[in-house]
Amino acid sequence: MAAEGEQMMGQSGGTQDRLFYSFNLDDHIPQGHLLRGIDRYFDLGDLRQQLAPFYSHTGRPSIDPELMIRMLVIGYCFGTRSERQLCEEVHLNLAYRWFCRLDLEDPVPDHSTFSKNRHGRFRQSDAFRLVFESVLRRCMHEGLVRGEGFAVDASVIKADANRARGVPGAEARKWRDDGTSTRAVREYIEALQLENPAGDDEQPPSSPPKKVSLTDPAAQWTAASGGPAFFAYSTNYLIDLEAGVIVDVEATPALRPREVEATKTMVDRVERRFGLKPGRLVGDMAYGIAPMLSWMVKDKGIKPHVPVWDKTGRKDGTLSSSEFQWIAQSNEYRCPEGHALRCDRRTFTVERDRVTRADTVIYRASHHDCAQCSRKQQCCPNTPMRKIARSVHEDARDVARQLADTPEYRQSRRERKKVEMLFAHLKRILKLDRLRLRGLTGARDEFLLAATVQNLRRMAKRLSSPELVPA
Repeated sequence: MAAEGEQMMGQSGGTQDRLFYSFNLDDHIPQGHLLRGIDRYFDLGDLRQQLAPFYSHTGRPSIDPELMIRMLVIGYCFGTRSERQLCEEVHLNLAYRWFCRLDLEDPVPDHSTFSKNRHGRFRQSDAFRLVFESVLRRCMHEGLVRGEGFAVDASVIKADANRARGVPGAEARKWRDDGTSTRAVREYIEALQLENPAGDDEQPPSSPPKKVSLTDPAAQWTAASGGPAFFAYSTNYLIDLEAGVIVDVEATPALRPREVEATKTMVDRVERRFGLKPGRLVGDMAYGIAPMLSWMVKDKGIKPHVPVWDKTGRKDGTLSSSEFQWIAQSNEYRCPEGHALRCDRRTFTVERDRVTRADTVIYRASHHDCAQCSRKQQCCPNTPMRKIARSVHEDARDVARQLADTPEYRQSRRERKKVEMLFAHLKRILKLDRLRLRGLTGARDEFLLAATVQNLRRMAKRLSSPELVPA
């Protein structure tokens, strides 16, 4: 009976292995898959030639750079941060194999070999910058970059560093490379030597940070509002407001002055490499400091759609400097009572430019005018006369204040949300809320890859068919 039951159930393929089979990966990838849309606009044809000098002609064959980049694009696109897991996913997933140009029989690189290639040979080649810029050129070719208006912002990303393992910054300045240091520590020591080539430990060129990580010393000790402090880097985005395409990205320690300076680096680089210079630049108040506004207005000819960083307003009920009238023709202020505040009331034996270390010029009222004024208690109750510190960049600040009253400025404030949405997408969808690589170069590599993937996804979803599968 058992034999009869087995005969009734039967076996569809027999017990012998098939000698031949026909299997086409392309037939098994849905037409609406996200990777199909990305592949349509992703071209690495020139990468191998550009990386040829970085290949070794002896020893074990290197990983094809195109394969490595395509695997990394998959990892960052779908939030697979582990290199071991990424290699396993590419081995098992048909869509991933198809995107990587791997057939069913083709081997997937071992995760250790993959890591050595990623962190060794290709880091020195600036390959990730080349890939990012090639994708940006394709965005420009497809009409997604207008170049009329840019927005800039920064987002803090946690470093791969234990917040409990740190030393005071002054102690870290004494570090020396003994040949056993990690790459992140070597980079930090080299940066210190560039900052202080004379090796003067008693008078360092800048104040040391409060705390330095033992594993990733370039990361900045910082704290979010209401949360505990941690080590972090900042990813700085410069985006085109037409379609939210990222036109440049820069990694910095999570320090506001470094973030602001990164804006100049990015704007200059985009102009130099792509011939793009915006007519307006949108940012939050952090970018509204006087030197930055002067750089935009005077050096670059860009309209600053940025709130002015102004701390001159008084909260004690006395008169703020904004209530004084500036008269450029006579180089003086006039108080509400009509008295003049001048910068040349004090005479010097040697002529001076009267500019302070804070890049301001001090304008003073007459002691006699203030003593006789009926509004002295409302103006300067604690000093003999009223003084106003005017920034040497005040003309640029005035330009920004005038632009703040225009409809174009209000539109720019609404459009600025596009860069904030990119940061939310970076952390929630791509899952880049904590770095896996250490050092400033590691942060730069991760931020470049993530920005590249965001631009690819933007192209795929805006230019492909509407039934594209979100992933």
